[in-house]
Amino acid sequence: MLIVPLSQTRPGRSSGGPREAAPTTLEHVSTQRVFAARLAGCAVFDPVGDRLGKVRDVIMVYRKTAAPRVIGLVVEIPGRRHVFLSIGRVTSIRSGQVISTGLINVRRFQPRPGEVRVLAEYLGRRVMLTDGSGSAVVEDVAIEQDRHGEWAITQLFLRKPRTSASPFAKGPTTFASWSEVTEQQHPGEAQSAEQLVATYSELHAADLATTLLDLPEQRMIEVAEELPDERLADALEEMPEDDQVGILDRLGDERAADILDEMEPDDAADLLAQLPPERLEQLLALMEPEEAEDVRTLLRYGPDTAGGLMTTEPIILSADATVAEALALIRRHELHPALAAAVFVTLPPFETPTGRLLGVVHFQRMLRYPPHERLGAILDDNLEPVSVTASAAEVARLLASYDLVSLPVVDATHRLVGAISVDDVLDYLLPDDWRTHDVEDAPHDGAEAQPGGAR
Repeated sequence: MLIVPLSQTRPGRSSGGPREAAPTTLEHVSTQRVFAARLAGCAVFDPVGDRLGKVRDVIMVYRKTAAPRVIGLVVEIPGRRHVFLSIGRVTSIRSGQVISTGLINVRRFQPRPGEVRVLAEYLGRRVMLTDGSGSAVVEDVAIEQDRHGEWAITQLFLRKPRTSASPFAKGPTTFASWSEVTEQQHPGEAQSAEQLVATYSELHAADLATTLLDLPEQRMIEVAEELPDERLADALEEMPEDDQVGILDRLGDERAADILDEMEPDDAADLLAQLPPERLEQLLALMEPEEAEDVRTLLRYGPDTAGGLMTTEPIILSADATVAEALALIRRHELHPALAAAVFVTLPPFETPTGRLLGVVHFQRMLRYPPHERLGAILDDNLEPVSVTASAAEVARLLASYDLVSLPVVDATHRLVGAISVDDVLDYLLPDDWRTHDVEDAPHDGAEAQPGGAR
């Protein structure tokens, strides 16, 4: 994180405003300049070094005659819950970490009127330079604490329009103070989502899903439209089905079909099953034929059966394939970890539905044999597959009983039609809102809830 220490200063009043009362004791806070985009993802610790969460955004409010005031941070705490941390409770921001007093209201963050999320709503905004040199786009902002202990936006990192005709060229960059620019949009008006997408580039799919769902609805759709197909597909797989459908409905049919092509077949089938039949068939017709066929296969089974929960794309090899060949397939980065735990050996054909299932070779077992060893010689043929009609509860019992992360799924003729993994079963058995459900309202370690619902 880029931090420019300036000087030591005495602390002042909290800038938390009506959200949360300032601490009653004065804290010695070092004055510094911190760039907001570099702050995203930084760990938040309490005074004794226990980690409370990580920064997801910076909250500011506009002022009539001065630069916007920073009032707090959005912090993600365990359980993927986004909460508000008043800037008055921040004692240090340096070396890629934020130190707080340890007091955090664990009530889920909800933005209030007049508040602007710097990363989600301000970066990417177009401004005019008052010196007459033209327009520029805000790529980052520096927040800084004054001698009264108040944090504010003090500097903007701007990119001007490109001067080269090359499609790969970028415009020159410059710094400007808040007083040296004027906004071309009204305060609070949404900006281009391109810069925000770049900020989210390193988020885990589950964290990206949570972050998207915390955005205002229109902003969420703007960001979804900017995300690459594969990235958005990964995020959708981590969302509740109602939210998946809501986003898909706002995308064009062609884009929606592209997203479904990138999703795992079982997740795509679950999503499509929530749509009206006409819309379902329309999207299936626009998907790639192979992907659509996999989804159609899954839609034939009940949603609470192994057939409805499985994926049709496990790793399948012949008995003559070697350990080296199997390990090469397992190394593929796009492969789900649960599916990488085992290779299924069948008679031809080697795409689902395959020939007769011969057995399974677990990843750990392969590591005990030389690369040239044939898979047929190290088969585990004692593992009983499950039928496509087996219930989710029955599959869960088998996975737990034998400490497995995946099971082969076969049809009545013992052909492999797919594999079901532990995460597929958990998604079904857990409550519908498990991704966004607050597990508890009690404070986490090092955190203390504030009374009366104040932040």
